[in-house]
Amino acid sequence: MHGGSAEVPYHLSKELAKRGHEVTIYTSDYKLSQDYISSIPRVEVHPFKTWSSWANLYMTPGIINRAREETRQFDIIHMHNYRSFQNLVIAHYAREYDIPYVLQAHGSATTFFQKGWLKRTFDELWGYRILRDAARVIAVTKIEAEQYQSLGADNDKIEVVPHGIDLSEFDNLPERGDFKRKYGLDSKQRIILYLGRIDRIKGLNLLAEAFAGLSKKLSDTRLVIAGPDNGYLSSLKKLITDLEISDKVFFTGPLYGQEKLSAYIDADVYVLPSSYEIFGITLLEAMACSIPVITTDRCGIAAAVDGQAGLVVPHDKEQIENALLHMLSDDKMRRDFGERGNLLVRDKFNWEKIAERVESIYKNTLNSYNT
Repeated sequence: MHGGSAEVPYHLSKELAKRGHEVTIYTSDYKLSQDYISSIPRVEVHPFKTWSSWANLYMTPGIINRAREETRQFDIIHMHNYRSFQNLVIAHYAREYDIPYVLQAHGSATTFFQKGWLKRTFDELWGYRILRDAARVIAVTKIEAEQYQSLGADNDKIEVVPHGIDLSEFDNLPERGDFKRKYGLDSKQRIILYLGRIDRIKGLNLLAEAFAGLSKKLSDTRLVIAGPDNGYLSSLKKLITDLEISDKVFFTGPLYGQEKLSAYIDADVYVLPSSYEIFGITLLEAMACSIPVITTDRCGIAAAVDGQAGLVVPHDKEQIENALLHMLSDDKMRRDFGERGNLLVRDKFNWEKIAERVESIYKNTLNSYNT
């Protein structure tokens, strides 16, 4: 699974099924694993064959007949993502059969990045109506709520519900030191970790520049960058070479499962320096491992993190460097942030509570829709 539009339906459906609801998922089969289908107990998953993908619209004609036959059987529909072929079909039949639907864009509502003109064309043809006709709209943060408003969504329809993480994945954490041993890092070296897509939008240029300055003050510090290349890896490596810090920066590629957890566990601080981040799920993962975090004020959950799980700074090289120096020079601060962050993620970002909140939105929607 990758991203909120895959993670949220998966975990939300599991929790709603546990609460006694009958849940059905319609989805494209694009990159859909059998594990996804088989690992959601008591949830029906209907993957539809993807015939083509144009501008990230995964065309699944098979959904049309199924939606025509079955949409009227549902009490409420929850549509994930914003601009999709599946939403076009489901919204049409939801209107035809007078079934209320909830829309959750997972950060896809903005037109600021990539294919902006195509997104605006979609909105003019279909998107604005899909948004307008939604009974409720779920935003993951206040930032996304403002995006909905800019597209014309009624503020009274917007509900803010955060993403969560599966806390059971953090029940049996690996021993500290495993990651350092695997990558030949000295046990006494301090580790700054970034984990996520290697993308220009993630602010890794600022992190590299901040680390270049920091490493002159704290020579035993190393920077670990873990994640898949999203078109920025070669540029980032050139910058790191130009900064003359190649010997202190480690690229691991994508990490999953226990290997990903071992990277978090061995980190002294986790940094998410994004120039734009609708939420920041990796911050929650670090917090679940009791690792203090640093992020920018352009991250959607910055307000929840600031002063509780770590530090929030402007999107600026010197500010990031100063925050790193401050954090790595204060063992008590790191320990306190780690402990408080762990409590915060377990209290506010667990799927059981999030499902309860969404269930409440469904019930309120149906009550108001039927009166």
